[in-house]
Amino acid sequence: MSTFEKYLTVWVAVCIVLGIALGHFMPALFQAIGSAEIASVNLPVAILIWLMIIPMLIRIDLGALAGVTQHWRGISVTLVANWLVKPFTMAFLGWLFIGWLFRPLLPEAQVDSYIAGLILLGAAPCTAMVFVWSNLTNGEPHFTLSQVALNDVIMVFAFAPIVGLLLGLSAIIVPWETLALSVALYIVVPVLIAQIIRHITIANRGLAGLDRLLRQFQPVSIMALLATLVLLFAFQGEQILAQPLIIALLAVPILLQTYFIFGFGYLLNRISGEAHCIAGPSALIGASNFFELAVAAAISLFGFQSGAALATVVGVLIEVPVMLSLVYFVNASRVWYEGKDPARLRAANIKTEG
Repeated sequence: MSTFEKYLTVWVAVCIVLGIALGHFMPALFQAIGSAEIASVNLPVAILIWLMIIPMLIRIDLGALAGVTQHWRGISVTLVANWLVKPFTMAFLGWLFIGWLFRPLLPEAQVDSYIAGLILLGAAPCTAMVFVWSNLTNGEPHFTLSQVALNDVIMVFAFAPIVGLLLGLSAIIVPWETLALSVALYIVVPVLIAQIIRHITIANRGLAGLDRLLRQFQPVSIMALLATLVLLFAFQGEQILAQPLIIALLAVPILLQTYFIFGFGYLLNRISGEAHCIAGPSALIGASNFFELAVAAAISLFGFQSGAALATVVGVLIEVPVMLSLVYFVNASRVWYEGKDPARLRAANIKTEG
């Protein structure tokens, strides 16, 4: 990770303060930005989201799908955690904490919207940052690439139905046309553009040229994310100043979800006999979130000033420190995980020698 990425939480906090201040002193400017829409899509945000997402998706080689069966147990755990467990546990935790336990402490008009934001966050497993977490835990790089490629393909088809189902179960009106448009704009189109850029770059400049391009794009992606956060908090500022406890309350179900999904995946990999270098990235991809997609979908579906948009941003705020704590745990627990299992020790030796 670059120094800038390591301190992402600090920059997010700065964006919160800056956004609230700008929204308070320059309300007309941000009202104009908020009204710049075509077919319910805010154009400034759409541009920023593409600048966030496309550089991350360029990293992904969809050709890696050919290797998904090599570590079928780790892939199976990833799929179960990401698509059969995570969205539903996030919806349950959102209902439990936001819809019930914390309800008296939150603005009543936004409670359902907060839950919707948590659902969007839970239905979007990590796409890019998992490469960082995998590297920090000495994860198997080919497995990491193949599981990310598979998740991206599944996301194209599964994100909208899962979100629609869970929003419907939460009695939240689902604007299906807007949801379908969000999937097309923020998943399908970016994936296609990213793959075209990737293939053209490799064909003309080789893998070294692709690495240079990714390094050039990396700060663009982060800066676009931070600019989006400034816009969000410019619109959310008055609400946050009135009830500053909101962010802390929203963080509770997100934290519990993150640690639960990680523990579920990590233990299930160990029970299945998978190697530690596979278990780390397999568990971490579910614990982390594709928060760029969640933020974009929340804005498209519910607007800048919605509780859903704020809930997804809280996920961004806590992402790096929480995931680094899990990285530390994966590394510290390696001896416990491998134990005296010959298969795991053999796999670990092969990874070390490779």
